[in-house]
Amino acid sequence: MGFADQRFNVNLSILFTELPLLERPAAAAAAGFTAVELWWPWIDSPTPERAATDALKKAIEDAGVQLTGLNFYAGRLPGPDRGALSVPGEESERFRANIDVAAELARSLGCTALNALYGNRVEGVDPAEQDALALDNLVLAARAADRIGAILLVEALNKPESPLYPLVSAPAAVEMVDKVNAASGLGNARFLMDLYHLSMNGEDLPSVIERYAARTGHVQIADNPGRGAPGTGSLPLEDLLDQLGKAGYDGWVGLEYKPGDRPSAEAFEWLPAAARAAR
Repeated sequence: MGFADQRFNVNLSILFTELPLLERPAAAAAAGFTAVELWWPWIDSPTPERAATDALKKAIEDAGVQLTGLNFYAGRLPGPDRGALSVPGEESERFRANIDVAAELARSLGCTALNALYGNRVEGVDPAEQDALALDNLVLAARAADRIGAILLVEALNKPESPLYPLVSAPAAVEMVDKVNAASGLGNARFLMDLYHLSMNGEDLPSVIERYAARTGHVQIADNPGRGAPGTGSLPLEDLLDQLGKAGYDGWVGLEYKPGDRPSAEAFEWLPAAARAAR
């Protein structure tokens, strides 16, 4: 097996960001990729004007790439925020306002995976209150995803870089997946396994894969240290993806790494051009 046996997509919110948003799908296509994913592109607006979403849809369609993953509104990301759905008040309301907008954009592009970042702990707010709010909002998101035939992803981040984020281990994220599925009755919540974040937490990655591959709806990768391209750090990413495949995971692998001190188009030397188009 190996990298050439995976189905990769490019995260256009961390790669090709030297270009305007609407130019990134074509740049990914020019680099040989046929699938892309995105964080919520409008960090200041959970409900952008229809012209903005239509323009992004057209850029993706014109580039001939498939949108395979989209985040719900998550606040300032990149930046200090790590989601909005567990944050009481205005941010939670913004998340709720975004649910149908994000789901409709995903539906219009045939995207079947929606990622809902949990949000940071808020000083002075009871964590139990945040968790109850989070479950309510995740159930709403799961229902919206179900209406368009999509899955809802719940992601673990890493504690060193996201110290206020409560889901900082694979078991914590999978426990939340189980709670959402039990509360919604839909069974469409899945674990987003980001190997970079889990490695930063010091987790035993082969063990995580063995335990949770069957519960995983999406995988993302970056090397560690540095969050760079495979081969820039010490993670055995090729071996880990092989293990995932042998464990039955056959979904997308999102390239969510920093290109480093070079144009993004030059950050894919590790992957032969013939292996970049989805099969």
